[in-house]
Amino acid sequence: MSSQASKTLEVFDNPNRARDYVIQIELPEFTCLCPKTGQPDFATLHLEYIANKDCVELKSLKMYVWSFRDEGAFHEAVTNQILEDLVAATNPRFMRLKAIFNVRGGVYTTVIAEHQQSGWQPKPSVDLKHI
Repeated sequence: MSSQASKTLEVFDNPNRARDYVIQIELPEFTCLCPKTGQPDFATLHLEYIANKDCVELKSLKMYVWSFRDEGAFHEAVTNQILEDLVAATNPRFMRLKAIFNVRGGVYTTVIAEHQQSGWQPKPSVDLKHI
C-alpha cells in the first residue's frame, strides 16, 4: 500500500458479524484549508462505528484523511463528506463522526454527523457500576 494521500478507503471482513461491538478511532492530525482565507484548519476526528460486513482498514483511512490537506472545505461540509465516504465504503450498522476543530479567531467548532442503517436498532446500554 502506498504512503501517498488517497481517496480510496480499503476494507476487510468484520471478524465477528454476529456481535454489535463498537470500534473507536481517533485521528488527531486532520487538516484542510479554509475556503475563504486558504489558511489551514486543524481538527481531531473521533470515529466510532458498529460494523456490519466490513471494517475500514486503518492505513487507508490515514491516507484518506491526508487527502484533505490541500482542499478548501467548510467544517460542516467536510465532516459530512467524510462520514458519507466511510458509510459508502463500509455500510456500517451505525457510524458517528465527531470533528473537533481547533480555535480560529476565538471560535471553536465541533461538528457531529451520524448514520444508522435502516432497520438496525441498538441494544440497551449496560451500566456496570462499582458498589
